[in-house]
Amino acid sequence: MMLSVSKLTTTIEHKDIIHQVSMHIESGKFVGLIGPNGSGKSTLLKTIYRIFEPRAGLVALDEKDISTLTHKELARRMAVVAQEGSAPFDFTVEEIVLMGRSPHKRFFEGDTSEDSYITNQALVKVGLEGYSNRSFSTLSGGEKQRVLIARALVQKANVLILDEPTNHLDIQHQLHILDVVKSLNVSTLAAIHDLNLAAAYCDIIYVINGGEMVKQGSPSEVLTRDLVKEIFQVDCTITTHPMTGKVQISYISDGMV
Repeated sequence: MMLSVSKLTTTIEHKDIIHQVSMHIESGKFVGLIGPNGSGKSTLLKTIYRIFEPRAGLVALDEKDISTLTHKELARRMAVVAQEGSAPFDFTVEEIVLMGRSPHKRFFEGDTSEDSYITNQALVKVGLEGYSNRSFSTLSGGEKQRVLIARALVQKANVLILDEPTNHLDIQHQLHILDVVKSLNVSTLAAIHDLNLAAAYCDIIYVINGGEMVKQGSPSEVLTRDLVKEIFQVDCTITTHPMTGKVQISYISDGMV
């Protein structure tokens, strides 16, 4: 499924936070969104998944305006993992993940054996097998993040929106979760703060700064020394990883030279 964003503008408290942003995520591609803190990444994603209403522009799935879809129709097509990982009530891990099956159910329809199987498989994928009966509130930040990713997986959507999906995760689980997402072969748009992870996993990277899209392209086209200095205000060296052939960034602080 193709996700397209056309000249999107989002205004909050009379200020344009996102201004005339356009993006294109082809079916099955992993697309990264990078930019400094306050650049508008989360606001853009929230506009795409309809937390915020755009002042202008269009978000479409396979050329269909998502504003014409019901919430359930959108949830069948698009799964979201937001930064906020809290739950309003104390649920078990299994209950939280099963919530991802609700877009596929009729009103008041109960959970089925198939739902339980899909839920258990998702927990295995994120490395939380055996956690079904654990209370969500007792989990670490990283464990909560993996539960929410499992909840998105069980939606079986063709588009996945991730806002800092590796937030709270240690290195092992960062790589594992991104490997899982990459293996799904669904259209993925992920805000990623770690530029080396973006280089390793993204097919295309978009760079946002001050609410405007300033560059797009492959990791090797986008992640240059000049761009890192201009956008992130830090010097670096750019090399090629000897095993993967991917761009690799080594940062240089003033205190190191």
